Amino acid sequence: MSTELTLDPRLVTLTVRSGISIRRTLPHREIKTIGAWCFVDHYGPTNQLQAMSVAAHPHTGLQTASWLFSGEIEHRDSLQHIQNINPGELNLMTAGVGIAHSELSQGTSVDLHGVQLWIALPEKARNSAPEFDHYANLPIFDHDGATIRVFIGEILGHRSPAMVFSELVGAEINIESDVIFSLPLQNSFEYGLLVDTGEVVINGTAVPEGSMRYLPTTIDSLSIETKSPARILLLGGVPFPEEIIMWWNFIGRTHEEIIAMRQDWESGSARFPTFVDASGDRIPAPAMPNIRLTPRGRRKPLQ
Repeated sequence: MSTELTLDPRLVTLTVRSGISIRRTLPHREIKTIGAWCFVDHYGPTNQLQAMSVAAHPHTGLQTASWLFSGEIEHRDSLQHIQNINPGELNLMTAGVGIAHSELSQGTSVDLHGVQLWIALPEKARNSAPEFDHYANLPIFDHDGATIRVFIGEILGHRSPAMVFSELVGAEINIESDVIFSLPLQNSFEYGLLVDTGEVVINGTAVPEGSMRYLPTTIDSLSIETKSPARILLLGGVPFPEEIIMWWNFIGRTHEEIIAMRQDWESGSARFPTFVDASGDRIPAPAMPNIRLTPRGRRKPLQ
């Protein structure tokens, strides 16, 4: 039986993102996915001008959703898109069968602070042609002492135009101090609430900054009590039914698929066309592990 859990982040050192403290809450040893959300990296704030310097690298079988609280990042990809992203906007890249991209922070006076999210693509979409979309005008509204901006899915009749391939929701919630905020939930969804800032109690449990509170299906409502102004990222969706292999920047279903994806990147295959950016660099794939990669479901197996 699923229960509510607090998912504490692990600190990850990424040399390709110099100067950024990465706090990773998904995948977690207990919870691998929340809906189709399969990866959550929470970074900043940092004032280093080149804090985000991620050279060209590949993706397959997923969507990347880039969301900023402050700062600015330039996206470039092998479809020849060039798009800066600012707070309140969404960059949504559908890797499908394969895409390469880079992310470079821009020199501004504002600290870089945000999250990098991945969405696992279901079987019907995972080998589709790659795409990239930028959404600058997303729904924003006030509710119960909070301001909510919806970047994926729908909340209280406010729907994001972003195209996804599973039943999902994603939103930034900014809540005033000393209020009790409530929100109806879809009880067919499971949810994760990442606390970016603020002292909060979620459905009766205090959750520290940087941690995520997991809510299983069947829960009908959300209550957040604030002791200070708070910013929370809400992610949810219908539990993802497929087993996946997530290795490096790839999502596949078999060990052999991952080997082929890696080989295509290392060999400069047409699967991942080249592009030009300010870094002029390319991140090599790590060596394959000395074990066979096996698909895993969304939960830690019962002992």
